[in-house]
Amino acid sequence: MSRYIESELKPFTAKAYQGGDFIDVSDADVKGKWVVFFFYPADFTFVCPTELGDLADNYEEFKKLGVEIYSVSTDTHFTHKAWHDTSDTIGKIQFPMIGDPTGTITRNFGVMIEEEGIADRGTFVIDPEGKIQIVEITAGGIGRDAQELLRKIKAAQYIAAHPGEVCPAKWKEGDETLAPSLDLVGKI
Repeated sequence: MSRYIESELKPFTAKAYQGGDFIDVSDADVKGKWVVFFFYPADFTFVCPTELGDLADNYEEFKKLGVEIYSVSTDTHFTHKAWHDTSDTIGKIQFPMIGDPTGTITRNFGVMIEEEGIADRGTFVIDPEGKIQIVEITAGGIGRDAQELLRKIKAAQYIAAHPGEVCPAKWKEGDETLAPSLDLVGKI
């Protein structure tokens, strides 16, 4: 596995389904803002709708932080529309659902399961400079939590706004941070 953190978003173009329309999305559209790429194996499955529904339920909190979510699977944008139209859970989604049938984006992020032609459960948070700041990859049977993702994004945004500080374990917005220094070595 190559190094992800601080690596740059690779160029891409794709079709997505959002709000009743098919839209074009490219790397140029995501630069300059905080973005989550949320890869999942496939539409019309089991764990995936619980994760995407959780993101949909928390979407306004992401938007308040200036964060856009892009869910991505190797299904087509047409399949995303069909799933959106037939599932109450998926019908709540307002963020773009990118179709990646060629696997280009999925491979760019290193989460393609080649022998199956589907994505691992991968979450990537990208900062406004187009650099990856957070990576989470889980096994297929392990669902992710939107609230934990929000916590991590708040920490990443805090650190970006406060150079020289770090967020310790379990840090939540408003908690104390640390300023790494020689004085702290061996005292935490």
